[in-house]
Amino acid sequence: MNDEAPSAGRGLTAPGRALAPFRFPAFRALWTANLASNLGSMVQSTGAAWLMTDLTQSHQLIALVQASTTIPILLLAVFAGAIADNHDRRKVMLAAQGIMLVASAALALMTWAGAIGPLTLLAFTLTVGAGTALNGPAWQASVRLQVGPGDLPQAISINTIAFNLARSVGPALGGLLIALTGPALAFALNALSYLALIVVLLRWRPDAPPPQRQPMLASICTGIAFCAGSSPVRRILLRGMTFGLGAAGFHALLPVIVRERVHGTEVDYGLLLGAFGVGSILTALWIAPARRRLGSETVVSMAALIFAAMMVPLASATTLAPLLASALVAGGAWVATFTTLNVAMQLRSPETILGRCLAIYQAVTFGGLALGAYALGLMADLTGVPTAIHGAAAFLAFSLPVMRWLAPMPAREEGRI
Repeated sequence: MNDEAPSAGRGLTAPGRALAPFRFPAFRALWTANLASNLGSMVQSTGAAWLMTDLTQSHQLIALVQASTTIPILLLAVFAGAIADNHDRRKVMLAAQGIMLVASAALALMTWAGAIGPLTLLAFTLTVGAGTALNGPAWQASVRLQVGPGDLPQAISINTIAFNLARSVGPALGGLLIALTGPALAFALNALSYLALIVVLLRWRPDAPPPQRQPMLASICTGIAFCAGSSPVRRILLRGMTFGLGAAGFHALLPVIVRERVHGTEVDYGLLLGAFGVGSILTALWIAPARRRLGSETVVSMAALIFAAMMVPLASATTLAPLLASALVAGGAWVATFTTLNVAMQLRSPETILGRCLAIYQAVTFGGLALGAYALGLMADLTGVPTAIHGAAAFLAFSLPVMRWLAPMPAREEGRI
């Protein structure tokens, strides 16, 4: 499952085109299985966020459901990156999928038995987040083993589409399942979704050189030293962290907005997340040519401003329609930012320490999301939800000129490996 398909056709699947990575059987199989796994994850995420609104009225605890999926990435990513570079990345991904399968199955059983509480729910979402933290660097570093070098940027964008396809369908499906049967079935479906990816990973045999193992601490220090010593990489990391801090409030407080201001249902919440995913997919299809034409700095800056603008209706809307429009546009800005940052990071990271570099990128960007979600939840409890969201939007807007001066995105060939 490594070779390029002999019928590598023309048009969108020709080398270098938007869908070119689908010429490779390994990429096709892993992409499809990952789509199923992401779909299950979004169903569970929707169920967990809505379940927490039933278990507590604390805005901080509700926001922590979102943060709990990213806090482990902040704490564990650098270790996960070292593991990905020191061990067989396929086996690392299998271990991570196994952890998430067990945690999701246990969450489903406890929810079905009526034994779940706010802290228990957070403990399970933290465990799933730990599996995500372990899986992320190995998964992202393995993309180079699935496609040709010239198709790497397109492969990254298409992987983003898989996640956002799931983001489009999963929340609506999750909201419907919760309304009809309760959250336990949503959690059980997520547990089953990991099986497809586990089967594909068991069959995949990438042609990869054996890893050169180092002691864990020395391995981590090597990755940190490279990222700290590379000016282009430092700037990418700073942009990711800053955007994450401001943008986290959208997802963290959306359940509160739907329940308390719109007086909506689980289905309404799922539809909003689905609109966010649709915007992400539409953007992922054209972001690569836009980045080549406009440059990374323009794309990241415009996306940050658009996202900040879309948070304003979130704070004031009392009906579903303006929220759907805001979510659609915000999803496009979100994927434009993170796809551009991910591509920039991969192109400037050596293969031998790629897992560690991507882990540090994840730790910084998702750490920003986790800290932003926590801070916004706390601010919402102290000052009210609209004030907290307006504060996040203002932070994004006013940090932009500072970032363009302090940490401009690398020029096209600057720092490329």
